[in-house]
Amino acid sequence: MNDGTNIAELKGVTKFYDTRIKGNAALNDVSFLAKAGEMVLILGPSGSGKSTFLTILAGLQSPTEGEAYLFDRNIREYSSHELQQLRASRIGFIFQTFHLMDSLSAMDNVLLVMGFAGVHGKAARDRALKYFENFGIQHLGDVLPRSMSQGEKQRVAVARALVNGAELIIADEPTGSLATQQGMSIVRLLHDSVRKENRCVIIASHDERISAYADRVLYLHDGILRISPGNNGDGPG
Repeated sequence: MNDGTNIAELKGVTKFYDTRIKGNAALNDVSFLAKAGEMVLILGPSGSGKSTFLTILAGLQSPTEGEAYLFDRNIREYSSHELQQLRASRIGFIFQTFHLMDSLSAMDNVLLVMGFAGVHGKAARDRALKYFENFGIQHLGDVLPRSMSQGEKQRVAVARALVNGAELIIADEPTGSLATQQGMSIVRLLHDSVRKENRCVIIASHDERISAYADRVLYLHDGILRISPGNNGDGPG
């Protein structure tokens, strides 16, 4: 259950990448609110607007129309430096392709993002080790990404997203590169972080299996966000 704290919100957001083509909105009048202590799944096929939805939520781009809020403050009011600090300490990202640095060990990949948030030395390593142990990847500390399985890479990526205590976790197709069992183990880790640490997790995916772990499921199709599948009744596919 959420605790009522607003984490991320969109109000009437429309996004055009080419304002000359008004009939081709990546997002169309989208309103959305996510609170602490809940996992929200945004289901939709490729090209439905999921990535645009996530990048606007994270303040990585601005809406053409409407307003976006992070932590109850309009994103337009944040300076570029403030947004960078938010993404370093209060927002964690998980990607389908992991985005680990190939030249760094698993531990150093995690310590790097902790450094961005101002956490260094023994305090950083001790906190990272706690997540490695909880996720069963303590044996990967000195291992480079090229020597890891896909599932191991994703667990390192999840540890990296959570280790700074981020209140908002944004996950873009987190199960897309993984086998069924591996993918669901990642979703369970995220679900546990919601329940135990009162985080807000927003997942965009085409993987309907995640629905079993979500507090809410919304459907994004052709830039329109709905609380149920599209008018054809076939779901997002």
